[in-house]
Amino acid sequence: MNYADIQRLYQLPLFELLKQSRAVHEAHWPEREVQLCTLLSIKTGGCSEDCGYCAQSARYTTGVVAEKLMAKDAVMEKARAAKANGSTRFCMGAAWKGVREGTEKFEQVLDIVRDVSTLGMEVCVTLGELGSGEAVKLKQAGVTAYNHNIDTSPEHYPNVVTTHTFDDRLRTIRHAQDAGMSVCCGGILGLGEGVEDRLRMLEVLSSFNPQPESVPINMLMPIKGTPMEENAQVDVFDLVRLVAIARIAMPRTKVRLSAGRYSLSREGQALCYYAGANSIFYGEKLLTTVNPRANEDLALLRELGLVPQSPNPAQAAPIADGAKPLTPCCAS
Repeated sequence: MNYADIQRLYQLPLFELLKQSRAVHEAHWPEREVQLCTLLSIKTGGCSEDCGYCAQSARYTTGVVAEKLMAKDAVMEKARAAKANGSTRFCMGAAWKGVREGTEKFEQVLDIVRDVSTLGMEVCVTLGELGSGEAVKLKQAGVTAYNHNIDTSPEHYPNVVTTHTFDDRLRTIRHAQDAGMSVCCGGILGLGEGVEDRLRMLEVLSSFNPQPESVPINMLMPIKGTPMEENAQVDVFDLVRLVAIARIAMPRTKVRLSAGRYSLSREGQALCYYAGANSIFYGEKLLTTVNPRANEDLALLRELGLVPQSPNPAQAAPIADGAKPLTPCCAS
């Protein structure tokens, strides 16, 4: 969807926007299902990048202690617990710039993925930058989806990160798609961006070919010690508008409520579900920040008449539209 169309949607009265997004949601997701995803940090802290929002950057003093890659047995214990708790997708994140074929840490990750993939859940990883070779090996090991957010607009991105570029992000996404993995790619609200940046972010995401399988919409949780520790909280209606526009622009994509959901009231979350959200990060912790408890989430879903989505680890990645340009490896 182009920027002008997205801007027109944003300018609609809220209830009119919700009316349109709800119609799109019901046409493509009539089953009332919500995907439950558990996120585990398998390697915390000590990252060389300077993402201005991140507690795990070694450049900032945030109280996060750098740790080594978790042992496979410890990861499997967490994965089994996530499955027993109802999660259908298990996401593993590592605070690295990226991974490279032939390195010990990459081989360890592949070994972990192979074992987690035997549990019957969808497997997602976020490991930073990928080359084409690494992407193929992750797919072969059993990865269902690769998470790599674009964070914000191409124009605002240099104000958020300087140690890599927006083009670097797109290149990794293209490698993941070429390897046959689904792409989990979204952004963060509250990075000091303007409305135009938020809409441009959605324009870029909706222009991917194929579109992302899932789009996490995060709200910044300001971390003491990071450059963005004083950033203002995102207004709930701004979040709802972005969820609704994402649903209209990417009708077959799962729209995921992610970081910052802890600060939302039950009513705010319900409004997001109505607008088109159908996936959440589920469990008590997201990498280094808190998250609503699982029993509270399930109680809210029951009250809203929603049900957890069944896992589908064998699901095929979205197929590119041959009449459109593929997801670029660099910004236009």
